[in-house]
Amino acid sequence: MIFVFDLDGTICFKGKPLTPDICAALDECVEAGHEVVFASARPIRDLLPILPDRYHNYRMVGGNGAFTRHGEKSSCTTFDPETVERLKELTLQHEVKYLFDSDWEYSYTGGEEQPIYEGLDPLKLAKNKPLHELEKISKAVLFTDDEFIRKAVSALPVTIFHHHAERLIDISPAAINKAAGLERLGIKEYIAFGNDQNDRELFTYASYSVCVGEHPVSQFADEVTTQEKVGSTIKKLALRFQEKVVM
Repeated sequence: MIFVFDLDGTICFKGKPLTPDICAALDECVEAGHEVVFASARPIRDLLPILPDRYHNYRMVGGNGAFTRHGEKSSCTTFDPETVERLKELTLQHEVKYLFDSDWEYSYTGGEEQPIYEGLDPLKLAKNKPLHELEKISKAVLFTDDEFIRKAVSALPVTIFHHHAERLIDISPAAINKAAGLERLGIKEYIAFGNDQNDRELFTYASYSVCVGEHPVSQFADEVTTQEKVGSTIKKLALRFQEKVVM
């Protein structure tokens, strides 16, 4: 079976790399004959630094589905040019702080006070470029909860994840989500672990799903666990689904 893991808030916490106990659970899962896949809101650039090197060749979905990676092969889905121009117009006209990602480089004006800043290119693998220098845009985060901007963005051909607590709007190209990213990797049957609204489609199409923490998206999951018990839950399901395969 394939086990798909969201990262932040699911198996890594406060932006820190995976802990030894989580890694031990993932390794046990692999030793039981399962494949581990990572599916994160982070672009691949920011996903790699929190994973041990031994996991870097695992299949990955980044940017809520905009990016996929399989070994050395990667792909990136981008907004159409008209949508990019409209997003830029909204951002600049209303002086909204932002993070725009291309296939690798990015443009960021949010400052160090944003929670996302700590995990933004920590290894300095890319360049923070002026927005007009990014040729293609694959993902955007607007640091605002302004209702007018939210409605204007919602009218575009995009996928939106609105994080009220963090006062930001997370924007991906239309029809892009983690489940769609998995499908591009050829993955259709899987066990899913997640914790936020951007994991809803992941849960919906999973053979079995686990929500880490009591979040609204838990209504779409088959099981709810805690951060403290996520490692033991991984081991439990690795054994359970190994037995089903054997049978």
